Amino acid sequence: MSYVQAFIMALLQGATELFPVSSLGHAVILPALLHWNYDLHDVTFLPFLVMLHLGTSVALLVFFFRDWRVLVRGAIGRDGQRIQLESLHIFWLLIVATIPAVVVGGLFEHLLRSFFGSATSAAVFLFLNGLLLLLTERLRGSVVTREVRCIAGLTSRDAVVIGLFQCLAFFPGLSRSGATICGGLLRGLHHDAAARFSFLMAQPVIIAATVREGFKLWHAPPDAAQIHLAMAAAVVSGVTALASTAFLMRYFRSHDSWAMTPFALYCMAMGGGAFLVLHFIG
Repeated sequence: MSYVQAFIMALLQGATELFPVSSLGHAVILPALLHWNYDLHDVTFLPFLVMLHLGTSVALLVFFFRDWRVLVRGAIGRDGQRIQLESLHIFWLLIVATIPAVVVGGLFEHLLRSFFGSATSAAVFLFLNGLLLLLTERLRGSVVTREVRCIAGLTSRDAVVIGLFQCLAFFPGLSRSGATICGGLLRGLHHDAAARFSFLMAQPVIIAATVREGFKLWHAPPDAAQIHLAMAAAVVSGVTALASTAFLMRYFRSHDSWAMTPFALYCMAMGGGAFLVLHFIG
């Protein structure tokens, strides 16, 4: 992988990890469209992948540091009993929402990726991701009209539903953030609250994935050149993710009535166009 390719992949990871447009889908589709000649399954790609996720994770921690500090402070009882119960409830919701992905990922992740890991199938799922975002925007009107909720007002059942939505991301092309935001919207959250819960969920998921992939490096230790390339890409990915998160949170607050629609149209255009190119032109 060249430095130009690495930086493009880092920019892509930093932006699409949090945008509801599937980072994995883009990581599979873009090299195929550009005819890049490196193998995503090569052992030299693993250190690069780990560092990209580490950069994204650090960016999320920086942006939501105040949220985590408030939750921890409340959970240990520094702000009174009511806040303590509310903070502990939110921590419980985050744990419950993560369980479905842990179970499904442990049982079926490699099977799903092996069956649907091609660029053509990723393009199809990216198109379906757009349909999911568009359909959710259409359905959420009745949900929000019936009941508007905050994160602390969610129940364990709501958390399980959002967690099940997260499992859709095991199909390359279906966005983790997009799916979980959709789940939150359909449980009565506004876009900014659904996005905040989604991004708080992402922190332990990304860290766990990074640690898991990091352990594999013991069997394929990278050389100095790979480490330098991966570290530079991680910085690019982290800075991009930080800017993307800041943009998205402002965007969702300002466009609550139709926020997912532009992303939906992009996914449908990108997925459909990529499928036509890959399937008929090659």
